[in-house]
Amino acid sequence: MLIDGEHYPTVVRAAVGELRAGGRTVVGAALVGGAEKLSAAVGPGDYGVDHCVAGGSPLAALLAGLDRLRPDEVVDLSDQPVVDSRTRLRLAAHCLARGVPYRGAGFSFEVPPRPRLAAKPSIAVIGTGKRTGKTAVAAELARRLKADGRPPVLVAMGRGGPAEPELVDPAAADLSPEALLALAREGRHAASDHLEDALTAGVVTVGTQRCGGGLAGEPASTTFAAGVALANRRPEELLVFEGSGTAVPPVHADVTVCVVGAPAAADQEVLLGYLGAYPLLLADLVVITLVEQPLADLGAVAALEDRIRGLVPGVPVVQSTFRPRPLGPISGHSVFFTTTAPAAVTGILAAHLESYGATVVGHSSSLANRPRLAADLQAAGRADVLVTELKAAAVDLATGFALERGMRVVYSDNQLLVTGGDGPLETLFPSLADLAAERFRAGPATTASPVRMTQAPTQDR
Repeated sequence: MLIDGEHYPTVVRAAVGELRAGGRTVVGAALVGGAEKLSAAVGPGDYGVDHCVAGGSPLAALLAGLDRLRPDEVVDLSDQPVVDSRTRLRLAAHCLARGVPYRGAGFSFEVPPRPRLAAKPSIAVIGTGKRTGKTAVAAELARRLKADGRPPVLVAMGRGGPAEPELVDPAAADLSPEALLALAREGRHAASDHLEDALTAGVVTVGTQRCGGGLAGEPASTTFAAGVALANRRPEELLVFEGSGTAVPPVHADVTVCVVGAPAAADQEVLLGYLGAYPLLLADLVVITLVEQPLADLGAVAALEDRIRGLVPGVPVVQSTFRPRPLGPISGHSVFFTTTAPAAVTGILAAHLESYGATVVGHSSSLANRPRLAADLQAAGRADVLVTELKAAAVDLATGFALERGMRVVYSDNQLLVTGGDGPLETLFPSLADLAAERFRAGPATTASPVRMTQAPTQDR
């Protein structure tokens, strides 16, 4: 229960009595502020509770109460000016990340259901928004685990996923441009994340669909659970769950990677305030992507990294960016390149492709905008190869255009390059797999919350 010193103790005691009369067991209270108005003689008994904790800020008081009292729910009896709407949402994020519902007058934040459905160790890759690079990070993770002798099954969900969970084994499936175009002409989303993952990571994938997303990442509708059941039947000993937008895979994961797009550093109030902190609070590793100029202000990114480290002390944080890596030969060819990357860096990415021996004669950043992409492709006539990410309109529009004109199509991967932070992926990713296996073996008693409180929370948190 959260209380403040703006309310007279007798008023709070009456409200506590109503909670008990309604069937609740009140284990104690956290005093979130306003204590300067209280008499030094006021104690827990004045509020009608056995235990009362306090802290230097509302969040510090909440966390102290959660640690000491271990409640099944938090009921907020505080009010402005001690706790405003922004602060309440921040408190809600911390409660939900610890698996505790947060309720008050006229509001209720329920913990998004994440049942334990995986029959083997699991790693979730989630993000703070769309176009942060979750698919690229998940594919890089899967690829490195495969190289380490532990290939996972990657279960992805998307707004354009298949109606029923679909398993794709790249060793047997035809993922050629012609085959994918045939899928698109059957009405399928042939650039769905699980197809991209299978092609770029070379591991077995399962595609699922989802619709909608709540404030704490819960999908409104999804087939993800059925996808996990399908993955459980595979012989691989590890699962990777890939989120979609801000939607979190609705199943328990033993380990979580949170992907943050650096351009969002310009609006840290949204990224880390309100309920924005929730996905970061689930993280065992934070990957900040797109860290390069002119996409992101590097000073703002450094400030963002500092705030993330204050939010989740002890959790490794890395900075990174992406570079295109063609999945077929392009040396000696003239290339037209299409991508979902912002126009500000498309030229940089296109220039990188020339390191593979190609001559880039044109490029487009409009892969997610069909009308603009169609117009841009008209400039591809001088190229004999189309290099494109497998995203958005890459198949039905870009691949179709190229094949009709006799161009060869080469899909490209987004290679993750670490530019700073807490260590190379060569050690971080295998260690995550080890941690997932350890937590899976240990079971529910030790994996209820990934949050590690190793230092006192700051006011900013």
